Amino acid sequence: MVGSREHLRRGAPRRGRLRSVALIGVDGSGKTTQAHRLAAALTQRGVPAMYAQNAGGRRWFGRLAARLGRGDAQRLLGRTGLLLVESTLRWLAIARAVLRSILGGRVAVMDRYAVCQYASIRSHGAPQWEPVARIAYSVFPPPDVTFLLTVDPQEAQRRIEARGTDSETLQFLTAASCAYRSLPESRTFVVVDANGTPDEVSRAIDEELRGWLPDGPEPVAAGQLRP
Repeated sequence: MVGSREHLRRGAPRRGRLRSVALIGVDGSGKTTQAHRLAAALTQRGVPAMYAQNAGGRRWFGRLAARLGRGDAQRLLGRTGLLLVESTLRWLAIARAVLRSILGGRVAVMDRYAVCQYASIRSHGAPQWEPVARIAYSVFPPPDVTFLLTVDPQEAQRRIEARGTDSETLQFLTAASCAYRSLPESRTFVVVDANGTPDEVSRAIDEELRGWLPDGPEPVAAGQLRP
């Protein structure tokens, strides 16, 4: 597992107050699994945290499209329609997560964030919509740490097929992977190789976050920090 400590040092100062962490990457990279694990591990360590799913509805619309015989979400809604719906739903989800975090005084562990929408727009080949999305999402503060979970597109597709709830083309997964790395924000991402097991990925994330956490005993297991 490789975490980019150089990128983390260039980001927000370490050992400050951790307010939010975002996990981003292509579908099948393990974002949801790791976000749940991280929220639980931080809380166990004495840093109250909450999990926040900031999905744009693509998977749900994809399943609806399949039931209606329309292939996928883009064929159901059209490219512009899909991006509009996705951008709106994700904006509302992030707004809710940020508000919950502030009111509850908890660290927000974000399963996807604003940059995921920019990557989606690039993946769909609609660059004209990115400036609009950036204006809309500019109201949200950047996370203190953003983990980019990288995975081979073939492995991501295998995982998606294994869960059996939706599907994704290798072409789109490849385009999405390239899109994340092309974003101007990519220089601030902490890159974690997510091709390994969930425990290996959790250990890499835990290691990168140690500088933000109160001094204390070392983690006892992947994704689990001592209280």
